[in-house]
This record gives sequence, C-alpha cells and structure tokens, in this order.
Amino acid sequence: MDLKHAPLDPADPDFSNTFLRLRKFVERQVGRAIGDFNMIEDGDVVMVCCSGGKDSYTLLSVLMALRERAPIDFRIVAMNLDQKQPGFPAHILPAYFEKLGVEYRIVTEDTYSIVKSKIPEGKTTCSLCSRLRRGIIYRVAREIGATKIALGHHRDDMLETLFLNMFFGGRIKSMPPKLASDDGQNIVIRPLAYVSERDVTRFARAMEYPIIPCNLCGSQENAQRKQVKAMLADWEQRFPGRIESLATSLANVVPSHLQDANLFDFKGLARPEAVEDGDTAFDAPELGMTSSVIPLAAVGRRAGREDFDTEAASSPVIL
Repeated sequence: MDLKHAPLDPADPDFSNTFLRLRKFVERQVGRAIGDFNMIEDGDVVMVCCSGGKDSYTLLSVLMALRERAPIDFRIVAMNLDQKQPGFPAHILPAYFEKLGVEYRIVTEDTYSIVKSKIPEGKTTCSLCSRLRRGIIYRVAREIGATKIALGHHRDDMLETLFLNMFFGGRIKSMPPKLASDDGQNIVIRPLAYVSERDVTRFARAMEYPIIPCNLCGSQENAQRKQVKAMLADWEQRFPGRIESLATSLANVVPSHLQDANLFDFKGLARPEAVEDGDTAFDAPELGMTSSVIPLAAVGRRAGREDFDTEAASSPVIL
C-alpha cells in the first residue's frame, strides 16, 4: 500500500516534521468541532461524501485517523457520485478507496445530461446540479443505513456563505456545522468547520491526493462567491487575525444587539430587565483589534434575495 494515501502514522519517515505538526493541528481542530457540536456518536455510520477534491480527501483521511483512537466506535463509508460529466476519471476514486482500505460506495447517475437539458447554455448549472445531487446523497444514505452525512466544507466556505447572504440576500446566515437533512432522515455534519482552506490545501498537497478537477461540467464558479473569496483573501493578507476573529464571531451572537424580533422580544422588554452584555448605548464598541474601513464596491451589485446555502448533547472530543 502507498503510505502517502494510508491512514497517517506520526512515525512515517516520508512526512516532514512541519507536515506532522500540521496534521496534528488539523486533527485537533476536527476533533474539537466534533466534540463541540456532538457530530459523531457511538455506533454512528458516517457516510463521507467524496468528490475527488482536496476538501473531501482531507476530511476522509482525518476521520479515519481519529477513529483509530476515538473513545467511541463508528463506521465510515466513503461515497462518490459519478454524475457522468465528460472526461470524469471514474477509475480514480475506486482505486484510491481500495488502496486506503475503506468501505465505499460508488453511485452512477447521469445528472449531467438532465442539467444540460434544463439549463440554457451559458447559465450556471450549480443550483440544479446541487439539488439533484442532494437528493441522491440522501437516498444512498438511507440505503446504507448512514446516520450521519459528512461534507467537506471548511471554515472559509462558511465565512464566504455568511457574506454572500449578507451582501446579496439580506440575511445573517452561514453554513451550519450540523443540521437535519431536508428529508428528516439524517444529520448532516461539517467536521472541517474550524479548519482553514489554507491548511486544507497544505495538507492535501503533502498527501499527494489524486485530485479530480472540479470544472469538468464546464460551469464556472459563482461570480459573487469569487468576489467574496477575493475580499476575504485580501483581508487575511492585509489584516492578520481578522479572518480568525470573523470565524469566532459565528459562535458569539448577541440577539439583543441586533434587530431580529424573532430572536429577541424587543416589544416585551420591560424597564427593570437587563439584557446580555449590559447597557452599551452610550459606550464605544469594544474591539479586539484596530478596525479599518474596507470598501465593498468590489463585491458587486446587489443580486436577488437568494440564499447562498450550499446544503442543502455531549460527545467526547476526539483528539
């Protein structure tokens, strides 16, 4: 077996100390997310959706490594959907899964032809393709008895979605680390919720995964998402720590200091009642770092009020 693609061994001489530190950090971040959101429980069957991209490869490798020393027992099933896109190398993932020694399921559904017949030439196919793919994933999860569906979205995907919804949808909404599937039969989890795309990229490069291109269908990445991705990359370069602070804010929401009456009873608020974080009406906001005004013109003009959600207890932390 090619050790590059086997479950990671800290003593493996093929890996540098730098990579081993990265591996430990990524695994710790994934373990922390699993514990914080009770993503995986004893006896779970976790179906890991594998597209052949860096994110899903990393997710599968880390979950397999964590399972080896987890205080709970769970089963992993890798799943790939072959959508019959032209040029898709259908042999790569089965060979990889065999080499890895993981249980897997390859599903072939010609959604490519359906999408091409429904969407006019030149228009993005991602929305319809995503809905078709989601339905197939839920069906396969039921067939194999999966209790959790693991997706490879990372921290940066979640931040991009947050800003997409704010800029173009008028909503403060991101990707949840854990949610009930649309059919109510499964729990969808995102164990890479705390892992940055930069670390995923470094991890995947060191592991030399057999990456399958994501543009075989000919569809271009959503232009608005590209703009937001570029904005966040610029912030990360010019303002170190800003992205980490944004990610932390996702878990530190104060409804009483926003304007959503569904989350906080402003009308019913009586004079003697105190609210979370106290009275800050006459105080300057306390900031953890120097703030700067960032022009948002590059984000693009406002589109329709579309949700940019690509989706569709206390378990021990796995470290």
